[in-house]
Amino acid sequence: MRKTSIAAVLSRSRIRDSEASRSAILAAALAEFAGHGLAGARMDAIAAAARVNKALLYYYFRSKDELHAAVLDEFFQRLRASIEHALDSGSTAGERILLYARAHFDSVSESRHYARLVHDEMSAGRDDSPHMLRIVDQYIRPIAMRVLDVLRQGIGSGEFRDVDPVQFAPTMAAAIVTYFVSPVVKRLRTGDPYSPEAIGQRRAAVLDFIAAALFVNRAAGIKLAAEVAGRRIRGSDSAETATAPRHDARGRHK
Repeated sequence: MRKTSIAAVLSRSRIRDSEASRSAILAAALAEFAGHGLAGARMDAIAAAARVNKALLYYYFRSKDELHAAVLDEFFQRLRASIEHALDSGSTAGERILLYARAHFDSVSESRHYARLVHDEMSAGRDDSPHMLRIVDQYIRPIAMRVLDVLRQGIGSGEFRDVDPVQFAPTMAAAIVTYFVSPVVKRLRTGDPYSPEAIGQRRAAVLDFIAAALFVNRAAGIKLAAEVAGRRIRGSDSAETATAPRHDARGRHK
């Protein structure tokens, strides 16, 4: 019994060490790919930053391209899970679309490296990316379809203006991510764009902009946007209300 118990402890310890090594490699690879791109990234630099030897690095990831794919997958898996949770959480189409916008914004703002990594992968001229079609089909398309459904529901219920969902959805996405990827915005800003104050201000501004453009009752939509922007978040995929009372898009207490 004692031998069995010791073996189980050692096995769990090895699993934890393995998971920690893999996580360290992915974190180091994220910074390296974001800073130098796929072509310029070096596997020995990733191994050094992760504090593992190259043999262990290649044990987990057989090539630089495979590691790059794993880094992209890690981001998009979390993004999709967070957005799906948000779209399942609201009681009205208006609340769900604002929770979506917040989840999307918060997912990108989690790391200074995410925006650069994803922008490089998705930007013009990367049509030859071996991961582009897979990422679109596996992650982006399912998210887009759900966002379009919520927009159509809100239009049908009279909560949203009669916008074209196919046009409004990418406009929303652009409002969410431009802050993180535009070199012009970065040069015009002063201070740290990733400071808690800057992130909070930008999050509130994005949700306010979306609500003002989308809701039939503009004042109620803006009020709901401010409330959603101010909610306290527990973990990466759970939105909780702060001390402020909740309202629907017509301004009524819920």
